[in-house]
Amino acid sequence: MKSSFTQRRKVGKGAKAVINLLCVFASVFAPLHESSIFAQTPLTPQESRGKEIYLLGTSKSGKDILAYIGDSSLEVPGSSMACANCHGMAGQGKPEGGIDPSNITWEALTKPYGVTHSSGRKHPAYTARALELAITRGVDPAGNKLLNAMPRYQMSKEDLADLVIYLKRLGTDLDPGIRENQISIGTTLPASGPLAEMGQAVKDVVNAYFAEVNLQGGIYNRRLELKVGETGNTAAATRANIEHLINDERVFAMTSAFLAGSERELVPVFAELEVPLVGPMTLNPQLGTPLNRQIFYLLSGNAGQAQALISFLKKRGDFKDRGLAVMYYRGELYAGIVEGIRKQSERESLKTTVYEYTGGNLDAADYIRQMRRDEPAAVFFMGSLQETLAFMTEAAKVNWFPEILLQSGAVSGVIFDAPAGFQGKIFFTAPTSPEDQTADGLNEFRALAEKYKLPEKHLAAQITAYSSAKVLVEALKRVGKDLSRDKLVQTLEGFYEFPTGLTPPLTYGPNRRVGAMGAYVVGVDLKEKKFTRMSGWVGIEK
Repeated sequence: MKSSFTQRRKVGKGAKAVINLLCVFASVFAPLHESSIFAQTPLTPQESRGKEIYLLGTSKSGKDILAYIGDSSLEVPGSSMACANCHGMAGQGKPEGGIDPSNITWEALTKPYGVTHSSGRKHPAYTARALELAITRGVDPAGNKLLNAMPRYQMSKEDLADLVIYLKRLGTDLDPGIRENQISIGTTLPASGPLAEMGQAVKDVVNAYFAEVNLQGGIYNRRLELKVGETGNTAAATRANIEHLINDERVFAMTSAFLAGSERELVPVFAELEVPLVGPMTLNPQLGTPLNRQIFYLLSGNAGQAQALISFLKKRGDFKDRGLAVMYYRGELYAGIVEGIRKQSERESLKTTVYEYTGGNLDAADYIRQMRRDEPAAVFFMGSLQETLAFMTEAAKVNWFPEILLQSGAVSGVIFDAPAGFQGKIFFTAPTSPEDQTADGLNEFRALAEKYKLPEKHLAAQITAYSSAKVLVEALKRVGKDLSRDKLVQTLEGFYEFPTGLTPPLTYGPNRRVGAMGAYVVGVDLKEKKFTRMSGWVGIEK
């Protein structure tokens, strides 16, 4: 059956203003020692493009970069032979396997008296043109052939110029938040209002986890320091606080930042300032195109879980040849979930019709009359639980009992008051299961909670924050001493089924930013007044 997706009773549009408060600040070059706080001028666009080529062997332009190795000129992608792999983040070379890569900082390359290498090879100081020839032809300023271990690169003129420009900054361009003995990590959390207690619990658990890491020697002898900013009364205020942490407090990366309700306004900050964020607190991951490569979510949000629920019921045969009705309270959060349902409906060739309503305007009987014309097998209802019950009560009056699908987190014991005719027909999802929690994972968390007297409330938020901190720390360890934001992002993209001990295994990739993409399906037993898990892990496509 060809998928169709129609819209009925569309009621207006709403939008929030996105306020750009990018901070501009003067800075002074610090001494070129790792122990300094590197407060240098920001990279120019050309230097930024060159930095990506140096670190990753890829171009922001999307043009190919190729590397040729040895006398046989074996061709490999530039990403396999990025300059930083051998010369290091600071360009000073990383001896390995009997090979001692040269120091390619601009200061070393342009010594006025030239260079004599341990092999006896001599050459005068490099110029920009000589450096281009070394990169593309494998010769030094004297025309001597470089070692076979040094690849020769093929790239566009523009990319080559960008790389050479960046090499002039190499060694002075360490990312903010990194010192010889410290890495600064930031977060923003509610400090007042009804969510303040949750914010404090998250702060406590991350501080506790970092303290344990520091007791064990930190990350290559660098201690982790948590810097905490507050969420504001508006998205713009929260954005300003995030930018303050990044620009003024100079944090290297962030974790567990509270974005819920302001995702559209806050998520772009991390892409604009190129700061990694691991495990944001949100039920609405922003997974649009182009991909925001800086943000790594732990679990599927409401949209992803809705997709998993539809996929499960479709495979089980619940829909047969009938379609799906979607009923939702008009608002930005629910609109995102509807978009996820739309995508899954297209994949499943499932006819889906959408109905919107506004606050105080739910005429359940009228909507039910409209829906029954299409005879859907199920209704995905997104609104308050009281409105959900009112809808089911009206449906029972006309002896109509479709399956009722509910969003994750919207279910409580009140649902057991649903009409008896919906027995076995109410489903929702959960992003995790007790089976995801290993004995070691639970014991580690309990030991941390006991040692640091963590609060007993807000355990779900604590577990999310703990797992996020664990992912971040593991990635920092995998990067090694030669740390950068780009390398952190690239390392996270290599995670495959990483076990936190408290969540499903997490996998990321260049085009995947949700660690556990899917959900568990849960049914509502009205007779026994209990929730019953109906499925194992239901994975979804991107």
